[in-house]
Amino acid sequence: MKKYTLEELTDQYIGEKGSKKREQFEFELKLDIMGEMIKKTRKEQHLTQEQLGELVGVQKAQISKIETNAKDVRFSTILKVFDALKAKVKMTIEFNQDTNLEIA
Repeated sequence: MKKYTLEELTDQYIGEKGSKKREQFEFELKLDIMGEMIKKTRKEQHLTQEQLGELVGVQKAQISKIETNAKDVRFSTILKVFDALKAKVKMTIEFNQDTNLEIA
């Protein structure tokens, strides 16, 4: 019985690194992970979705949407959630090889 690595299976069923399908998959995976991290942190801080929404200035439904499907959420709202949860945000944006923006 042949064994496969996760990378090999991902290449085979999702697409190889650099392919449009693979990049979309990895992007959506990161959004799912971010939503789960927000939910976990919210619960660790003993906040309900409604309470976090009040801190951020949005409805409970918006917090639920962020935690389950962060694809269609305003970036400014995500930043407000991070701020309300006292999360340290570090971000690197690469526009091209010569231009990078690092936000900490």
